[in-house]
Amino acid sequence: METHVLCLFPEILAMIFSYLDVRDKGRVAQVCTAWRDASYHKSVWRGVEAKLHLRRANPSLFPSLQTRGIRRVQILSLRRSLSYVIQGMPNIESLNLSGCYNLTDNGLGHAFVQDISSLRVLNLSLCKQITDSSLGRIAQYLKNLEVLELGGCSNITNTGLLLIAWGLHRLNTLNLRSCRHVSDVGIGHLSGMTRSAAEGCLNLEYLTLQDCQKLTDLSLKHISKGLTKLRVLNLSFCGGISDAGMIHLSHMTSLWSLNLRSCDNISDTGTMHLAMGTLRLSGLDVSFCDKIGDQSLAYVAQGLYQLKSLSLCSCHISDDGINRMVRQMHELRTLNIGQCVRITDKGLELIADHLSQLTGIDLYGCTKITKRGLERITQLPCLKVLNLGLWQMTEGEKVFCCSQLLPLYYNNNS
Repeated sequence: METHVLCLFPEILAMIFSYLDVRDKGRVAQVCTAWRDASYHKSVWRGVEAKLHLRRANPSLFPSLQTRGIRRVQILSLRRSLSYVIQGMPNIESLNLSGCYNLTDNGLGHAFVQDISSLRVLNLSLCKQITDSSLGRIAQYLKNLEVLELGGCSNITNTGLLLIAWGLHRLNTLNLRSCRHVSDVGIGHLSGMTRSAAEGCLNLEYLTLQDCQKLTDLSLKHISKGLTKLRVLNLSFCGGISDAGMIHLSHMTSLWSLNLRSCDNISDTGTMHLAMGTLRLSGLDVSFCDKIGDQSLAYVAQGLYQLKSLSLCSCHISDDGINRMVRQMHELRTLNIGQCVRITDKGLELIADHLSQLTGIDLYGCTKITKRGLERITQLPCLKVLNLGLWQMTEGEKVFCCSQLLPLYYNNNS
């Protein structure tokens, strides 16, 4: 008996269509009626985020999305009222408005006028006109929000964080990158230090405070006392925190990733405090902390030996520091030591001899390494990624590297 694709049951077609990318999902719906019906099955569109330009009225847009079961939306350009989206998708789960520069408090206020219990994720990154007023609306009507992205919303202040701490008790992830008006007071609100006014966001697990210039060690004290479930903390470019603040963080047993990149006041002493605590860190980034040196690597080996990822780019470390560290770091998978100009072939040999589980290493700008050191590194059994940008090589060495590293991912910008 002859079989044909048109003989397949709609459920089988839907299963096949679910493996297509978004554009092709739309194309198969135009082939014939049977394929159109199968392509509208909700299983085909599970997890898909619709990316929309809202320029003119389209009465069929939101009914079509709802038929497909799409509940995640990214607005690429917003020339219509945001309320048009909210009214059209009452069961929306995720709304991404990042980069919608023309979104204002007034526009958001008209959209959020009643409880939207289904919304879990809201991204307002780089919506630079948004102020604390909008956060009041969000705290009042989006009680089930779990992820809030406010990176680059430079008009947010401590008052806005008080409103978040008052209304968003289920919040799991908060990004405050470059919210430069935020200070220790605001972090205190989030951490539940002002219980008379707000309970706090005590379920936070992911907190980004990158480039929040007004924060000091007092913020870290608040975080350590109130945000005990925190797993990932990004403090990069926070110039106001110091070694003393690391004492507060050193006993946060749930914390597994800490980013201190370009924190100018963090030194070997800060690393010592972290290593002497009860941390079980999996990832640590102290890149571009120019007071970090070989002694930090000795502390890492003593108290942070369970690390799987360690970034030390542009730190003042040498082969001696590598020697102090490598024998204890059996779990290390990723090591970033780009622009550590004191590292030589001896350091690479130590890495090759002891870090057998390493899958990625960054040697960008390590100008004292040669073909001999690279030959040892390429013999690591698990190595998949090697970055050699700005490494000075002769043509013969380039040929050698290419032959040794294939099929590794190899990046050389020199």
